[in-house]
Amino acid sequence: MDSNNNSRKMFSEIVKQLRQLIHDEKIPVGGKLPSERELAERLQVGRSSVREALRSLELLGLIETRRGEGTFLSDYRKHQLVELLSTFILPESKSKEDVHTTRASLEKDAIRQVCHSDKLHKLLIWDAFIEKLLKEEVLREDIIREILIISNNRLGLKIWFLLKQYGGEPYRSYMTLEEKGIWTLLLECIKLGDEQKGISLFEDWLLLLNRGDV
Repeated sequence: MDSNNNSRKMFSEIVKQLRQLIHDEKIPVGGKLPSERELAERLQVGRSSVREALRSLELLGLIETRRGEGTFLSDYRKHQLVELLSTFILPESKSKEDVHTTRASLEKDAIRQVCHSDKLHKLLIWDAFIEKLLKEEVLREDIIREILIISNNRLGLKIWFLLKQYGGEPYRSYMTLEEKGIWTLLLECIKLGDEQKGISLFEDWLLLLNRGDV
C-alpha cells in the first residue's frame, strides 16, 4: 500500500516539475521537450519514472511523441479526449445546462472586466471586430474568445475552453445577421465602458440562442 502511495506521489511530483520546466523555459505549443535521459538527470529521478509520466501525458493528449524526432508539447484544447469524456460525464440535459450557465458566467465576467478597465475598453481592437462583423462571416466563439483573452483572466480562459468543448454547439456555428446586429451594439457598449447595457445585450443574445431561432 505504501509502495503504491509513493509511486503516485513520485508521478505527481514529476508531472509538477515538468509543468514548471515548460513554464520556466517558455516552451510553446509544438515546441520540443528535453529528451527522456535529460529529464531524468534534471529532475533527479529514474528514467523509468520519467517514461511513465510522459506516457501518461501523451495518453491525455498533452504531449506528442514523434518517432526519431522527440517529444513535443501539444495543444490540450484540441484533444478529442475532452469530447469523449463529456459523453460519459454529461449524459443528462441538466448537466449540459450547468455547463452552458457556467460558461456564460465566465463570458459576462470578461465583459465586466473589460468595461471596468479604461485601458481595455478603449483598445482599437473593438473597432476592428465591428468592421469584421459587417464584412465577414464570423464564428460565434471567435469574438467571445478574444474578449476573454483581452480580459487577462488566464484561469477563466482555460476553464472556458474546456466548457466550450463539453458544450459543443452552438458556438461552432457562424453568427446570423440578427446576431451580428446584437454584437455590433454590444461592442459599441464595450468601447464606452457601459457594462450594464453590454451585459443586457449579451443576455439578449443568449436568449436568441436558447430559443433556437438562429
